[in-house]
Amino acid sequence: RDNFIHLCNPHLEKMKEDILYHFALGTGTHDFPALFGDVKFVCVGGSPSRMKAFITYIAEELGLGSPGCDHPNICAGTDRYAMYKVGPVLSVSHGMGIPSISIMLHELIKLLYHAKCSNITIIRIGTSGGIGLEPGSVVITRQSVDAAFKPQFEQVVLGKTVIRSTNLDEQLAQELMQCSKEIGQFNTVIGNTMCTLDFYEGQGRLDGAICSYNEEEKLKYLKEAYDSGVRNIEMESSVFAAMCNLSGVKAAVVCVTLLNRLEGDQISSSHDVLVEYQQRPQKLVGYFIKKSLGKV
Repeated sequence: RDNFIHLCNPHLEKMKEDILYHFALGTGTHDFPALFGDVKFVCVGGSPSRMKAFITYIAEELGLGSPGCDHPNICAGTDRYAMYKVGPVLSVSHGMGIPSISIMLHELIKLLYHAKCSNITIIRIGTSGGIGLEPGSVVITRQSVDAAFKPQFEQVVLGKTVIRSTNLDEQLAQELMQCSKEIGQFNTVIGNTMCTLDFYEGQGRLDGAICSYNEEEKLKYLKEAYDSGVRNIEMESSVFAAMCNLSGVKAAVVCVTLLNRLEGDQISSSHDVLVEYQQRPQKLVGYFIKKSLGKV
């Protein structure tokens, strides 16, 4: 049965035109079903360059387009986000932090709705700080938790606090885990992901411009996080999970760990090592897409 995008906003039906301002796209100027109607997989990640690299990689993996061909940025009319498409795969950048990915997701979900897309899978690929894992390990998120280890996303709407669930699709997580086993190239675990509002104090680092705690307090907090099931820390997963849940979209978060936060705060691996680490989530998700399309 086809599963279409669910919009939690009755006001949109009354609008003659919907302008997706931060994408430089609009229903009055673009034919969304023609442009995006065949999309089945959406991959989102922080930087435009990483998402362009992903679409280039997936194009080669799926045998779409000529080798070395350029993939134009669909959102070239804005410098907020970048978007690339090849076949049934859409690749979109979301910037850094909850506010940035939230804005992108509002417009992405509307884009998929206007395009009449069905049976969509959205996967965030990215980097993170690991807890108790070797650098280079990949974490598939079971559920996103806040800085108090609660599986929820909290937002103030019209002056009132609204709390939304941050669970992710369990079957999709297991399918991704099976794909990693079949690839057999890097350590992969399923665990909780802590989503914070900040890279420094919010994640218990000792190397920011401001720090009001000592190393013993920091390690105590990170060990409590580990004991609660947290295996990595990043800054986007909670609102990503909450918004995908509300829109009825199957979603997953796949992040590589760049360091073990129990052993330090600064990322000290060489550029080449970090580049290889960052390719691991795209390899896993690329394999999953190929397998889903019967190309493995």
